[in-house]
Amino acid sequence: MNTSSTPQAPFHQVAEGIYCIETGYCRPGLAACYLVRSGDRIAFVDTGTGNSVPGLLGVVDALGLSPDQVDYVIPTHVHLDHAGGSGDLMAACRNARLVAHPKGAPHLIDPTRLTAGATAVYGEEAFLRDFGRLTAVPEERVIVADDGQSFALGDRVLTFVDTPGHANHHGCVFDSGTRGFFTGDTFGISYREFDTDLGPWLFAPTTPVAFDPDAWQQSLDKLMSYEPGAMYLTHYCRIDDPAGRVDDLRQSIRDLAELALAEEGKTDPGRGRRLKEAVTHYLIAGARAHGVGLAEDRIRDLLAVDMELNAQGLEVWLMRREKRATAGA
Repeated sequence: MNTSSTPQAPFHQVAEGIYCIETGYCRPGLAACYLVRSGDRIAFVDTGTGNSVPGLLGVVDALGLSPDQVDYVIPTHVHLDHAGGSGDLMAACRNARLVAHPKGAPHLIDPTRLTAGATAVYGEEAFLRDFGRLTAVPEERVIVADDGQSFALGDRVLTFVDTPGHANHHGCVFDSGTRGFFTGDTFGISYREFDTDLGPWLFAPTTPVAFDPDAWQQSLDKLMSYEPGAMYLTHYCRIDDPAGRVDDLRQSIRDLAELALAEEGKTDPGRGRRLKEAVTHYLIAGARAHGVGLAEDRIRDLLAVDMELNAQGLEVWLMRREKRATAGA
């Protein structure tokens, strides 16, 4: 038990040496990060937001460890619910190195564009409330990871795997100790409130701005080539039997792309509203087909963030397709 004054986030062990930590983003059960322990050495995979970091450090303390024992901080990608706390966590863990995707690392070294972009979307007040302030990571402490690059953590090995599709700066991390992947958003979203006798329900997050369904399918091919035994999702927690679940995720990617393509070329101001209505209907129908018996208002509440962001991401994808088509005409 944590008897110090350090705040402690809710956490639990999900595999040998792996702890799922609640980051407190939006609502409980929406976003997690992971502490990986091997002996007295620690790595974090994803960080939550800047507001999450005190609770993460409280978990380190609760495990009888110290921030000086953190060797790596590894955000799967630079979306702020995954990487917003990277700078503050690195500042507290003075011996750690940040491992990041080549396309994401520059934004963590200089988070000016991340701050500006998120502030433009959410507004300054909401940005500070939900994400806190972004702290730059010194460039000399950053490892720009190659696809397949491995990192020793005590007696286990963590391997960074380039996995575009959800974002072009996304990587997953394979843990040799459990033969499991920390998947960020690449293996989809699966909230525990939607578990039924059929198991977990998976759907694809098409969050702005780099949804690429073809690349995503190829990334799933790459992940499954490792024959993983478990997936550690940021949204949310551990999923078993990846081979038995991956086809559902593949279908979700195809379905959402087709839903968007039905609106291609319809550039009137109502397209965003129609996409959100279509995404909302699709997700509620998917939950019902999976046997979820929650009231519709409860389903809508649990999926509110995803309904909005998935629709926004699909519209951005359409605009990118249309821009390329115009340029090639």
